[in-house]
Amino acid sequence: MNENAIYRPEQHAIYQPKNRSLKWLEVRLPILSLAHSSFVAYPTPRNLNYWWAFGAILSFLLGAQIVTGVVLAMHYTPHVDHAFNSVEHIMRDVNWGWLLRYAHAVGASMFFLAAYVHMFRGLYYGSYKDPREVLWILGVIILLLMIMTGFMGYVLPWGQMSFWAATVITNLFSAIPVFGESIVTWLWGGYSVGNPTLNRFYSLHYLLPFVILGVVVLHVWALHVSGQNNPAGVEPRSKQETVPFTPHATIKDLFLTVVFCILYAWFVFYLPNYLGHPDNNIPANPSVTPTHIVPEWYYLPFYAILRAVPNKLLGVLFLMASIVILAFVPWLDTSKVRSASYRPLYRQFFWVFAAVCVGLGWLGSKPAEGNYVLAARVLTAWYFIHFLIILPLLGLVERPKPLPASISEATLRKAPGAAVASGAAAPER
Repeated sequence: MNENAIYRPEQHAIYQPKNRSLKWLEVRLPILSLAHSSFVAYPTPRNLNYWWAFGAILSFLLGAQIVTGVVLAMHYTPHVDHAFNSVEHIMRDVNWGWLLRYAHAVGASMFFLAAYVHMFRGLYYGSYKDPREVLWILGVIILLLMIMTGFMGYVLPWGQMSFWAATVITNLFSAIPVFGESIVTWLWGGYSVGNPTLNRFYSLHYLLPFVILGVVVLHVWALHVSGQNNPAGVEPRSKQETVPFTPHATIKDLFLTVVFCILYAWFVFYLPNYLGHPDNNIPANPSVTPTHIVPEWYYLPFYAILRAVPNKLLGVLFLMASIVILAFVPWLDTSKVRSASYRPLYRQFFWVFAAVCVGLGWLGSKPAEGNYVLAARVLTAWYFIHFLIILPLLGLVERPKPLPASISEATLRKAPGAAVASGAAAPER
């Protein structure tokens, strides 16, 4: 094989069924060959680490959320007079209802946690760069759909925080010139948050996970077309630099999924309400406003950005921009080097950016007053500076480390006795 050629994902073993019935099915519906090429023989870079297992974790969590959500929907009553009590009925009277409800509620937090880790891994290793731009954009679309789905699900228990979070967030659309008030009225189904609002959110919360599933299928399809990135950020150039997805990647994914499920189960069985707000255990009361209205923890960085801007319309625009800007990262980052392993300057700015996001999350949980607002404005400014100024400039001024010629060379550099191994290999070249 030509040393300069890039090994493409489609160059995998072809599935040949031996069973007569399977041959008959394969001719009419080649679904088994599709599954084999996608999840068995699919070549993956041999140097993938455990950070690449979060895609499998997210797939598992999406399935768990859909299954538990469908069962919960069988017992939930989407009416303002009965919603809160129906949740209590699920918890107390339905067999294993408490487990279903806690698994679904905690699962939302685990889903966002895994998604954020998955996203930051992509930012660190440059998984958004050519030829994976569409793959990255589909990931951003999934994140946006997750945010919408999670928010609508937060409203369904119809507790104090559910009601007031729905009131505050939907009111943001009123800042849109001309059409804002009409959009809010349509969302509410009237002139205040009420039963039509709950029904709308219930319907959309049930529907959107299946939309997410559809986009995930496109996401996986795009991944199989462009191939997986890897920690070295160089493309595999021979079959020897890849391994079949099963069993190599499958076992690694399964192991970390089990480890992640231990964390998931720990929250479900020991701290099921830790990630929620205690006010949501109080029935919704339009006459009593909570002292401090906060969304779920996974929205707090965006909530801090929203509150950091004094103008309502600008706050909404900055909130939307904080998500949309992620879709433009493949073009904002002007560096030709993918992996931060070979970009020492970018690596420092990456960890500063990660700290900024954590800081915004913490500030989002604090009252919008005094130094909290000032700090949120500083971190919000840095959030956008990172994308709009730092990423474009780093590609021009940064001097990355020399890239390995192949995945094999990158692996040898890190392996014990790499110098000896590379030295021994030198005469053969």
